[in-house]
Amino acid sequence: MESVRDELVFLTELTRGIAAQFGESCEVVLHDLSRPYESTIVAIENGHITGRKVGDPGTNLGLELLRGNQVNGNKFNYVTQTKDGRLLRSTSIYMNNAEGKPVGAICINFDITALMMAEKTLHGMTMTSLQPEVRESFVTNVSELLDALIQEAQEQVGKPVAHMTKEDKIKMIALLDRKGAFLIKKGGEKISAYLNISKYSLYSYMEEGKNGNEGSEEG
Repeated sequence: MESVRDELVFLTELTRGIAAQFGESCEVVLHDLSRPYESTIVAIENGHITGRKVGDPGTNLGLELLRGNQVNGNKFNYVTQTKDGRLLRSTSIYMNNAEGKPVGAICINFDITALMMAEKTLHGMTMTSLQPEVRESFVTNVSELLDALIQEAQEQVGKPVAHMTKEDKIKMIALLDRKGAFLIKKGGEKISAYLNISKYSLYSYMEEGKNGNEGSEEG
C-alpha cells in the first residue's frame, strides 16, 4: 500500500468495525501520515474518549516515528492517560509503503478507567500483561502537542528556563529534536521563544547537541 487513500474505504470500515465490536469505551483512529501532521486524523470512532475529531493531529508517538527515532513504531497493549486523567489501554499499528516509510496508522484506545475502579476481582483482568506506562499526548491541535513536548523535555532537564545554563538548553533542544518537535510548523520559533534565545542560537545549540550531547538522554 502506497497511501492510506488507496484503501480508505476499507480502512474506514475497519475503524468502524473495531469500535462497534468493543463499544463506546473504545476509540479507534485512522491516521493518514502523508497529510500535514496538523491534520492526520481521517477517520475516528468514539472520539469522546480523547476529545479528538477528523482533521486533528497525531500524537507525540507518531511524530517520533516520522522523525526516524523508531524503526518499528508498532506498540501493543500499552497504558497511557488522557489530559483529564482517564486510563487507556492502547495499541498503535503503522502501515508502511514499499520503501518501508510509514504512511498511515490505526490506533485503538480502550478506556479502562471504570474497570480500574471496579472490584478487586476485576483488577487482575484489566492489568494482566500490560506493558509499562507510555507517555502519549492526545491533543486537538499541534500547538498543544508542542506544549506537551516542551513540558516533558523541561521535566527531564529538571530546571525552569530562568535557571538553565547553556548546556541545559542544549540538552533540552536535543530532547525536543529526538521527539520530533521541529517537524511541527513553527516549532523552532516557539521553542526559541520559550528558551529566550535567538533563532540563530537555537540552530547552533541544536548542532552542538547532535555533535556532543545527543546520545546522553536520560530515561
